[in-house]
Amino acid sequence: MIAFGLPPALAARGLALRPITPDDQSLLLTIYSSTRTEELAPIPWSAAQKQAFLLMQFTAQHAHYQQHYADGTFWVIEQHGVPVGRLYLFVASDEVRVVDIALLPEYRAHGVGTALLHAVIAFAEAHRLPVRIHVEYNNPALRLYGRLGFREIGATGVYYLLERAA
Repeated sequence: MIAFGLPPALAARGLALRPITPDDQSLLLTIYSSTRTEELAPIPWSAAQKQAFLLMQFTAQHAHYQQHYADGTFWVIEQHGVPVGRLYLFVASDEVRVVDIALLPEYRAHGVGTALLHAVIAFAEAHRLPVRIHVEYNNPALRLYGRLGFREIGATGVYYLLERAA
C-alpha cells in the first residue's frame, strides 16, 4: 500500500494530519454532528433526542469505516495545532478513496478542504490512480468537487459516486 503524506506547502500553511486516537471520539462526534445540523434543524425533536440520534449515527458510521476500510488512514486535520476536521483515506491498487472529509463550520469556505483535496489529487496523479468519493445528493460540496474535476460515475441510496480520473 502506498502512503499519503501532506505536502510541505500545506504544512507551511499550518496544516497537519495526525492519526485519530480513542481520545478523539468526542471531537470526531462533534465534527460529524456539525455536518448534520442543517438537515436536523426542521425536525421537531428535542436537543437530547437529536444528540442521541447523532451519537447512534456516528457510532454506526465509524464502525462501518473501521470495518470496510481497515487498511485506511484516519486523521484529525489540524491547523496551527487546533483540530479543524477529519480526513479518512483508503489507498488501493486501483483507486484513492476519500472515505470522508469534514471540517468544523468555522473552518469551511476558507480553502482548507480545497487545499487538502488538491494534495490528495496530486498524490493520486503521481500514482496514476483515480480519486473517488461518495457525496450526498444535497451536499453543498458538490460544487467544489465539480470544480476539481470530479464527475458522477454512479449513485446508490442518497449518494453520488464521484470520480476524478487518473
